[in-house]
Amino acid sequence: MSDRLTFMMGKFEATFPIDRQYSDNHLWLQKHGDVFRVGLTAYSVRLLQDVYFLDWTVDAGVQVRRKQEIGEVESSKALSSLYAPVDGVLVGFNEDLLDDPSAINTDNYGNGWLFSMQTESPLLTAQQYLDELGAGWEKAQRTIKGQVNEG
Repeated sequence: MSDRLTFMMGKFEATFPIDRQYSDNHLWLQKHGDVFRVGLTAYSVRLLQDVYFLDWTVDAGVQVRRKQEIGEVESSKALSSLYAPVDGVLVGFNEDLLDDPSAINTDNYGNGWLFSMQTESPLLTAQQYLDELGAGWEKAQRTIKGQVNEG
């Protein structure tokens, strides 16, 4: 059995290690001592492409709510808001990324983690996350191609 699952984004592979949990807003969470480290999944890194700027709009130690805006990431594709994956306490940030966020692109499941948090909220397994990606892939492709009419 493999230690990761793969989702095909057209001709591109996005892999998801099974040793961590996932949120529906395309972040992974992995237990690291008494906190979870949080980072962008391969799916979100692929959509963003080259991330070159990261900024936080909340401070460490604050209580955050699921889907609360906590920062933003700028890439060659867009400026995107970052949202808390679950309710919890945002404990700290990966300070190395503030000076050089390139690890998000090259090592998103390792040194490219974004922040750490404490939470008791339920999360998705890698398989559940993959199932959600599959269910929403057609709509995601239309959105990516700009074919969705808002309104």
